[in-house]
Amino acid sequence: MTVHPPQVAERGRTTVAPLALERVAAHASTDIADVGGSARRLAGLALGAEKGEQAIRVRAVVDRDLVDLVVHLSVGYSIPVAATADAVRAHLVDRIGELTGMAVGRVDIVVTALHIPHENRVLR
Repeated sequence: MTVHPPQVAERGRTTVAPLALERVAAHASTDIADVGGSARRLAGLALGAEKGEQAIRVRAVVDRDLVDLVVHLSVGYSIPVAATADAVRAHLVDRIGELTGMAVGRVDIVVTALHIPHENRVLR
């Protein structure tokens, strides 16, 4: 008697937690040049300094195999904001699909600040 392994669909389901997706997206966002993090905000006011070295903040909403992302980041001063946001959006769609197997339905980019790119900073 020959035993055949179950078909892929019968083996089970893989679930990726929203927090894991948020971390993957935050890390993948840093692959784009001149993108940095942003300070947390309360009533629209930054809590702390707006520096590009801070963490990029991401919120993920998962519905089965579809994820929607809201990404809070900063962009280097004098860098085109719309083009950078489009690059981050496209990169996240590719990387989330590649790394998690999930489809990305929507990526909202919230640019919270313009930071001075690291290589252009002058220390005094």
